[in-house]
Amino acid sequence: MDRSPNGGTDRIQTLKHLLGQRIVVLDGAWGTMFQNAGLTPADYRNDALRDHPHEVAGDPDLLNLTRPDVVLDVHRRYFASGADITTTNTFSANAIGQADYGLQSLVRDMNLSAARLARQAADEAAGAAGDKFVAGSIGPLNVTLSLSPHVEDPAYRAISFDQVHAAYAEQIRALADGGVDLLLIETIFDTLNAKAAIAAAAEVAPHLPLWISVTIVDRSGRTLSGQTVEAFWTSIAHADPLVVGVNCSLGAAEMRPYVAELSRLCGTYVASHPNAGLPNAFGGYDEQPAETAGLLGEFATAGLVNVVGGCCGTTPEHIARIADAVAGLPPREVPAPPTRTRFSGLEPFEIDADTGFVMIGERTNVTGSARFRRLIEAGDHQGATDVALEQVRGGANLLDVNMDADLLDSEREMTTFLNLVATEPEVARIPIMIDSSRWSVLEAGLRCVQGKAVVNSISLKEGEEQFLEQARRIRQHGAGVVVMAFDEQGQADTTERKVAICGRAYDLLTQRIGFPPEDIIFDPNVLAVATGIAEHNGYAKAFIDALPLIRSGAPASGPAAASRTCRSRSAATTPFARRCTRRSCCTRSAPGSTWESSTPVSSRSTRTSRRTCWSSSRTCCSTAGTTRPTGWSRSRRR
Repeated sequence: MDRSPNGGTDRIQTLKHLLGQRIVVLDGAWGTMFQNAGLTPADYRNDALRDHPHEVAGDPDLLNLTRPDVVLDVHRRYFASGADITTTNTFSANAIGQADYGLQSLVRDMNLSAARLARQAADEAAGAAGDKFVAGSIGPLNVTLSLSPHVEDPAYRAISFDQVHAAYAEQIRALADGGVDLLLIETIFDTLNAKAAIAAAAEVAPHLPLWISVTIVDRSGRTLSGQTVEAFWTSIAHADPLVVGVNCSLGAAEMRPYVAELSRLCGTYVASHPNAGLPNAFGGYDEQPAETAGLLGEFATAGLVNVVGGCCGTTPEHIARIADAVAGLPPREVPAPPTRTRFSGLEPFEIDADTGFVMIGERTNVTGSARFRRLIEAGDHQGATDVALEQVRGGANLLDVNMDADLLDSEREMTTFLNLVATEPEVARIPIMIDSSRWSVLEAGLRCVQGKAVVNSISLKEGEEQFLEQARRIRQHGAGVVVMAFDEQGQADTTERKVAICGRAYDLLTQRIGFPPEDIIFDPNVLAVATGIAEHNGYAKAFIDALPLIRSGAPASGPAAASRTCRSRSAATTPFARRCTRRSCCTRSAPGSTWESSTPVSSRSTRTSRRTCWSSSRTCCSTAGTTRPTGWSRSRRR
């Protein structure tokens, strides 16, 4: 068998070619096969486990070590039925899953053996029918990072992001060493767990393509942790998976609308491997091979899929009928992915030419809201969550969370609050903007958010290398980023410096590390305004003058314009309403004064119409209307 890097690369190129030529077939369920194999408790123990103190019967991953012959036979039967890809028998072969059996020390051996058995079967089956492929199966864990197991303590988590990351990294490293062709992160019910797996794969096996498969738990169209299909895709698209799909929980009939939605959204290959219908009263599956095959055949005829297979309750007979049903049918044509600024909480949020101002709820910020700070300092997290609710109900499109205060443990408070609002559906619906001047706090926040967040902010203050390293880490979590116009010389105070710094940052992000332009938001810095100090008189004008230059990529005048300027279309496509100043929202306005949007009235979002400085959402620019004379004082007091 060829485990060399070149051998694996050649197989992946072959698989990509195959995906473009026809519909590829995956294997079926493993649990069903083991249940029908007549196994006894003795089959789960070998000489090394004879005196193991824990009960281990029923641990399917252990069979890779104690009954490799049974595992190998399942692979062979699925290949014989027409499968092109087999999955390793490693769904729960990680330290967290194996802790139930006290077998954490055997995780590497389980995965190595499983990968080698699958590779052996694939190499045996390859021949006139073409290459066969091995997907390393990575299951969702028996714990969740987005939900608390304790009803009375919704901010509690049974495990940390770093622990999940470490468990997945150990498993993925062994699967890669065993010779798998790609990694299948499957049955995802919590996107934050999946993001930990994605980050681990990028760290220990960056050469292996990813197949990412979500589970929709019922006809609500959401995962167990609450995300819609589109929000899920927005959250994991940064992984650039070879395949994305839907599996488990539902039968093909119930799964169809969610497969169709992924097919519409994704600029990559789409897969579906459903259960054999919905479970019956005894937990079994009654859908016969012909029925499952007929449903998946219709998916193929409709141009929805590139890969089909089976999950719970399916057998080699199901796979044989599925392979026959899709034979000769053309695969789904992969569309060019749209280039738009998208973020997500439980639901997606997209910025396009018709969005108007984007409203950032900033009352959940200890540096900008005295009320919120008092609540956090008093440990009244429920009261603090009520502030977040007010922001959402007031029209916020994103929620800015900042815990930067001298007497606070900012990392702990950021973690606690984000864990808490993740369980409040009305708040969790919108994306989170993680706001801090401390990198450790930003990272703590990224470890808590299952959606696609925005990091606020990074800058060139400490030089290019630190700036790029932080951007890489942000990208690994799939977040967008706010870049401040701040470099080694200090904050940009002139039009020329604002344009030059933003242009330099843009070029570094897009050319050096491939950061998507649509995920970059610039903060050109409105410095002190209306202070009465003569040297501050030009700050507001410099800000206003810089905006169209940054948006269009036109150079500013003067020597600073030598830097290539920004061409980002994120903040450029639509106004992205932010602060009037860095930490305090509104400057005093004369009665009757108005801040008008440049967006045509006909295209403004109805949600953000007439949102002015006095709004509970701490953004400063209104799409229409007048600033109240009392707006400044109210904003400062709250």
